[in-house]
Amino acid sequence: MARNSALIPPVFYTGAWASSLRFRDFRLFWASTLCYSLGTGMEHVAVGWLVFDITGSPFIVGVAAAARMAPMFFLGILSGAMADWLERRLFLFFSALSGVADAAVMATILLTGDPSVWIVISLVAAGGCVFAFTLTTRSAYTYDIVGPEHALNGLSLNQMAMQAGGIAGAVISGALIELVGPGWQYLAVGASYMGSASVLLVIGNSAKTAQPQREPVLRNLAGYFRFLRENRVIFVLMCLTSATEVLGFTHMTLLPVFAKEVLHVGPAGLGYLTAVRQAGGLLGLVLLANLWDYRRKGLLMFILAIAFGAGLMAFSVSSALVYFIVVLAAVNACAMSVDTLYKTLMQSNVPDKQRGRAMGSWVVSIGVAPVGHMGVGALGAALGAQGALLVNGAALAGISLAAAIGLPKIRRLE
Repeated sequence: MARNSALIPPVFYTGAWASSLRFRDFRLFWASTLCYSLGTGMEHVAVGWLVFDITGSPFIVGVAAAARMAPMFFLGILSGAMADWLERRLFLFFSALSGVADAAVMATILLTGDPSVWIVISLVAAGGCVFAFTLTTRSAYTYDIVGPEHALNGLSLNQMAMQAGGIAGAVISGALIELVGPGWQYLAVGASYMGSASVLLVIGNSAKTAQPQREPVLRNLAGYFRFLRENRVIFVLMCLTSATEVLGFTHMTLLPVFAKEVLHVGPAGLGYLTAVRQAGGLLGLVLLANLWDYRRKGLLMFILAIAFGAGLMAFSVSSALVYFIVVLAAVNACAMSVDTLYKTLMQSNVPDKQRGRAMGSWVVSIGVAPVGHMGVGALGAALGAQGALLVNGAALAGISLAAAIGLPKIRRLE
């Protein structure tokens, strides 16, 4: 793996928080991730606002979020197999181009008519299929570039790029929806994905930690189930990830409801709230990146998951805007940190050649999110947005505490 670090002054990557930036290919890949997340950040705001504006139903907003996440479950295993079978850089390139096509179709429909909410949701599901493959491969490719020594730092920095792009994308999306409507902002989404694809073409061939496995995909899939039977740690981490996804990460589904009915801030306000959510996650990842050599990752994972649940419960205390912003940032600092630890521990507990399968396991785990999105939408309709997060937060904190006590082997993971 060529470092080629002379291209930038050492001051930018000699600190522990930026150790992975010494790799030239990682810097380029980081830029590609930033462009890609700019598009996904815009999409998150646009979909939630568009669906809630059309229907006025928190439950249908949950259905739309579920449609985006459902492919994670159905394609997660396949995406892990494909990530091990294909050359990862080219796979990411063509996935980004697929995102461009999906955004172009959505923009055309929105600009030429008044689409049914179900057409919108169908296109959201198509974008979710692309996202399922992209998530798996980006994490595995990060590990390829930086290697096991810098894995936590590399994944944290890559997640920071996603958060930074998400912040900018959220603000841009809210402004564009308010100024010119959602159709034009989808053209900007497509441009972001095209930028991501273009940067990938510049990356060299230094990322060769694991060569693609050229066995038939069906045999690879069969090997995946054998892999899970033989690696109980991965299976337990999958279960913990799923619980966190269903009960915790689905809080973002209710942001359009908070923006329109609780805080009364409109689409631009929703964009800023989404940016605050992303900024909180970025803060958590900056702190986590400084712990790249921290040994007790399993214990830290449980502490953050419990704090995540407690933060969700705090949303029920007050609807004051400033309080909401502070809690939203803190909750997502915990959320993104614990998610990165799940991914890191999954990859560090398998051989190099099986890291695609490990990340496929993570994608399957977050693929159960449709249950959580529809559930929190139904709870929001019945109890209000604050009541829904109180219930989910209590459940997440309780499950995480019980797991921390009852799973000492996972708690001791390094």
